[in-house]
Amino acid sequence: MESLAPNTEVRLAVGQCFRTLATSTDTKDIVAALQTLHFYLDEGPESRTTSVQRAEFRRAHFTRTLQFLVSNIQADWLAGLTIAQQTELWDGLFLKGPPEQALLVLMEGIGEASTHLDHFVSITEKFLLSGRLADLLWSYCLETGPSDSPQLRETLLGRIVALPDVTANRLHLKNKPLFLPQQYYPRLATEMLTALERTCQALKDGTDCSLTFVAQTLGKVCIQGHSGLVLAVMAPRLSVCTLSDMVWQRVCWKLLQNVPQRWMESVLTGLVSDALGRIIGNLVLTNKKAQFVITHKLLLLQYKYETQVLRIVLGYLAADTERRPLLIQVLQSVSQTWANPSAVKHTPLEQQLYVSKALLLSVSLLKDSELQELRSELLQCMLGGMQSHLDSSVVRIRRMGMVVGECLSSRMDLNKTKLKFEYDQDEETQELLSLMTPMTVDSPQETSETTPSIQNASSQNKSRTAPDSDLDSDDELTPYDMSGDQEISKASPPRYLRDCLETLISSEDPLRVELSLRVAEGLVRKNVFATREVSVQLTKVILHMEDKYSIKGFPSLRQATMVALIVTDCISVTQFLTTEFYSLNYSLRQRLDILEVLTLAAQELYKPIIGKRNPSVGIAAGTDLTPYPGDNPVEWREVVEKRIQSKTKRLRKGATQPPAQATPNRYAPVAGHFFFPLLSNYDKPQVTFDLLGGDHLVLGRLIHTLGLFMHLAVNAPIAAQMGCALLDFVWAVRYHVDQMVRRGVLFAVCSVFLSMPSENLLVDLSDQLFETRTWLADVAEEDPDADCRNLAIQSLVLLDKSLKKQLQGQQALSMES
Repeated sequence: MESLAPNTEVRLAVGQCFRTLATSTDTKDIVAALQTLHFYLDEGPESRTTSVQRAEFRRAHFTRTLQFLVSNIQADWLAGLTIAQQTELWDGLFLKGPPEQALLVLMEGIGEASTHLDHFVSITEKFLLSGRLADLLWSYCLETGPSDSPQLRETLLGRIVALPDVTANRLHLKNKPLFLPQQYYPRLATEMLTALERTCQALKDGTDCSLTFVAQTLGKVCIQGHSGLVLAVMAPRLSVCTLSDMVWQRVCWKLLQNVPQRWMESVLTGLVSDALGRIIGNLVLTNKKAQFVITHKLLLLQYKYETQVLRIVLGYLAADTERRPLLIQVLQSVSQTWANPSAVKHTPLEQQLYVSKALLLSVSLLKDSELQELRSELLQCMLGGMQSHLDSSVVRIRRMGMVVGECLSSRMDLNKTKLKFEYDQDEETQELLSLMTPMTVDSPQETSETTPSIQNASSQNKSRTAPDSDLDSDDELTPYDMSGDQEISKASPPRYLRDCLETLISSEDPLRVELSLRVAEGLVRKNVFATREVSVQLTKVILHMEDKYSIKGFPSLRQATMVALIVTDCISVTQFLTTEFYSLNYSLRQRLDILEVLTLAAQELYKPIIGKRNPSVGIAAGTDLTPYPGDNPVEWREVVEKRIQSKTKRLRKGATQPPAQATPNRYAPVAGHFFFPLLSNYDKPQVTFDLLGGDHLVLGRLIHTLGLFMHLAVNAPIAAQMGCALLDFVWAVRYHVDQMVRRGVLFAVCSVFLSMPSENLLVDLSDQLFETRTWLADVAEEDPDADCRNLAIQSLVLLDKSLKKQLQGQQALSMES
C-alpha cells in the first residue's frame, strides 16, 4: 500500500486519538491515545515520530489538541486516571508543545471555565515556574515558528502582560501569589533577560536572531504602568552586562531600537540610570521619539524627577561628541524657558526650580569654546531671566533668580566681574550652587590627621569642665551671665508721651532717639488719654521714621508702637493709616508696613484681654535686649517662689481653675473702619503706585489683609456686608497672572464662606454662587500653583457646608410649620 503524506498521516492519527478519548471507556485505550499525542512532542533520538511529523503536529494540531482536552475536562475517563497519569499525560501536553499556543489556551480556559478552574490555575503555575515564558520569548528571537498574523501577536502580547489582571478577575481573593504583580512582573523581567542572554550566545555562535517580540513585550508592559517592577530587575543586570561585553551592548541597542514609538517614552524614563549611555547608545540620534523624550520632555515638560536624573540625562548628552550638539540645543531651549516671563508667572514653582537646575547643569558641562559661542545668548538669558524672577512677588522665585544669575555670571566671567546678591541660604540655594562646582571628597589622610586633634581637644575640654560640673549640682538657680554687661548710660528715657514725641521729631542724639523709641509702646498703652491727643501725629512720625542710627531691633520697635497706637485710639489712627495707604509719596515698603500693622492690631483687638499687659515685657520680647538681672530686686524672690511652688503637692476636689470669663470682642464694633476704607481708590493709579498694574506684591498683600479682616469679623453684625463687598472686589482679579494675588483671592473667598452667615450666602449672593462654584472647580483642577488648588478645594468644601447647613435649617422650619 502506498504510504500517506506526513500531513495526512498526522491528521488521521490525531483524529483517531480524539475519537478514542470521546467514545472509549477503557482506561488502557485512553492512556494509549494520550501517549500517542505525546509522541508528536517528544524530541531526541528515541522519538517514535519524524521531525516532519512533529513539525506538522505543532503547526496544525497542537492548539486543537489542547482545546479538545479543555472541552472534555469533565469527561469520565479523566477521573479514571491516577494523579500521576493526569500529571504526566494530561498536564504534560500543556508544558511540552509551542509555549505561545499553550499560554493562549490556558488563558482562555481560566477566563471561561466554570468548573475545574483550580486545575487550569495549577497548570499555569507550572507553566511559569518551568521557564516556559523564556522559551516563548526565545522562540520568537529565533523565528523558528510559522509567521503569525499581527492580530495573533497582539493577542499574545496582551495575554502575557495582562496575566495578573485575568487571574485576579477570576480568582478574586483566592488569587495565587505567583500571579500578583509584585511577583509576576519581576519574573517576566528575568525571563526576558534569559532570552537576551541566549540571543547573545547565539550571535557569538553565528546565528541570526530577532529582538522585535521581546522589545514589544518590554514596551507593552512598561506602557501599562509596570515599568518600575520590570526595569528594577532589568536595568541593573543590563548595566553590568554591557560594562565589558560589546555583544551585550549591541543587543541592548537593538532591543531599544525595536521598541514601538508609542511605547518608547515609558521604557526610556524607566531606564534612566548611570549606565544610560551603554544601554541605549546613540538612540537619541536615530530615534525622533527618543530624542524628544530625552532632550525635551524629561527636562522641560516633566519635573517629578530628582536632581540625579538631570545629571544622568545631561551627562549622557555631553559624554559623546556626536551627542554634544544636542546638549547645546538643550541649553538654548532651557535658557529660553527659564527667561520667559510668562513661564515665571504661570508654571508651578517646582517646575521652575527643576528648569533652573537643568540650566545650571547644562552650563557646567559646556567647554570653554562652546561657552564663547553661546556667550551672547546666555547673557541675554541671564539679564532677561533675572528681571522676570526679581519682579515676582514670591520670595523663592526671586531667590532662585539671584542664585542662577550669580552662577551664570561666574561661569561666563564677564569682564572679571561677578554678580553678588544678598539672600538667605537654605537647602534649595545650596543645592543650586553645588550644581556648578564638582563634588570634593576629603582624603583619608586629612581625616586621620584631624580626628585625633579633635578628640584631644574634646578630651581637654572634658578634663577642664569635669571638676566644675559637680559643683552646685543640686542648686537650680542659674548663674548670672555678665558677658553682655554694658556701661550705664547717663541719658534717661522720657517719662511722658509728649516728651517722647518731641524727641522723635527734633532730636539728633542717637541715644535719646533710641531710648524714646524703646519706651514709646509702654507710654502709649499706659497713658490712654494722653495718647488720644497725639495719636495721629505720633503715628505719622513713626510711619515716616527711618533707621538713621542703626538701632537694634528698630523694625519690631516701630511696628509695636504703631500697633499700640491703633489699639489705644482705634478709629482715629485707623482712618489715618487707611487714607495714607492710597496717598502719594509713600514707598511700597511703607504701604506694606501699613497693612502689616493694621493686621496685627486687628488680631490683638480680636483676642480677649487676659490680665494686664506689661509693655516692658513686650519690648524685651520684640528686641534683642537682655536686661541685667540685678535691675529687679524682687527677681530672686520670684525664682525662689517658683521653686517652692514646683516642689509643693496639693490635693483638691472639683475644678482646679475657675471658668473663663466672657470678654467683649473689641474688633467687631470697629471692623468696618479697618475694612471699607481699604476698598476705596484701588483702581486709581497714582504717580508712584499702580495697584492693578505692576505692583503685584502690594495687591496680593492687600487682598490677603482684607481676607483676614473678614475672617476676624465672624459673628459680627457687619460680616454680611463685608463679605458681599469683598467678593465684588476680588472677582475682578480672580484670573490675575501673579500666583500670590490668586492665593490672596482664594484666601479671601475662604474667609467669606467661613465668616459670613449661611443664610446671607443664599440671600445676598444667590446670583453669584453658581458662577463662583464653577470658577473654584476650574481653579482646583487647572491652576498651576499647588497652594491655589488647595485653597480652591477648601473654598468648595466650606461653600458646600454652608449651603447644606442652610438647606437643612429651612427643611426643619418647614417641617415644624
